[in-house]
Amino acid sequence: MPQPTLHHIAARWSLLQYPSPNTEWTLEQKFAEIKEAGFDGVIHPPISELSTLAGKYGLTVLGSVVSGQGSEMSTLLQANKECGARHINAHLGDDNTTLDEAVELAILLMQDGHRLGLEPSIEVHRGTCTETPEKAYALADVYQRRTGKLLPITWDFSHFAVVKHLTPDTFIEKLLVRPDLVQRAQQFHFRPFNGQHSQVPVTDGKGNLTQEVRDWFPFAEAVFRCWLDGSENTDRDVYVCPEMGPVVSGYNLSTSPNNWEDAKVLRLEIDKIWKKLNKK
Repeated sequence: MPQPTLHHIAARWSLLQYPSPNTEWTLEQKFAEIKEAGFDGVIHPPISELSTLAGKYGLTVLGSVVSGQGSEMSTLLQANKECGARHINAHLGDDNTTLDEAVELAILLMQDGHRLGLEPSIEVHRGTCTETPEKAYALADVYQRRTGKLLPITWDFSHFAVVKHLTPDTFIEKLLVRPDLVQRAQQFHFRPFNGQHSQVPVTDGKGNLTQEVRDWFPFAEAVFRCWLDGSENTDRDVYVCPEMGPVVSGYNLSTSPNNWEDAKVLRLEIDKIWKKLNKK
């Protein structure tokens, strides 16, 4: 029986100001590092040298769209395609975007993307039209009524956990309420979190895993179990990004371990969970 394939995807922003603000590496040094660290690809907004560097280091490109304007959607998607991206992660609108507006944006994103041979998905994210579970699920429901299809979503459960002020013992119960949408997805941003913080450290700076990330691991495993239970996922690809944000973004703290070093450790831990669930 065909087996699903996990692709480990590095986040561009995990290497912002790496290794320090004053000695930041070039983009080529970063791509070489991503490959050396065992990642299969990188999520990156479209820039001129992206396709060349990705090809040189054998990295898959995942694209990025941030927009609340339907008039610019096709142009943004085309720019990603020209950089070699097929799967596109989209932030749509903002916290003031109405449901009607969000639905129209989502339909346009998918139509324009599929016309170009792309696979867009909409990230659940604070500050966008999917900033809360209620908004995200309402969008998905109306989209399905309008198109007859499940909405492709990029799942970053950290945002919902913080919005809903959840505790780790409720993650599975409260966050995996739409297995149909989880199983439809192909992009997941696996940043460890708790109900107070959308990003918790992976290590303690001494090479040991933190209690906070250990508390998150059962949820990560449950997400994979849910996805694997989807009958259509036996031979699909899934793209998982250990998306550790840097200090400059506000996600990491200056007193915490370096986020890129933590992302590399997190990739290994995610891989262990995946292999545990996919033993033949």
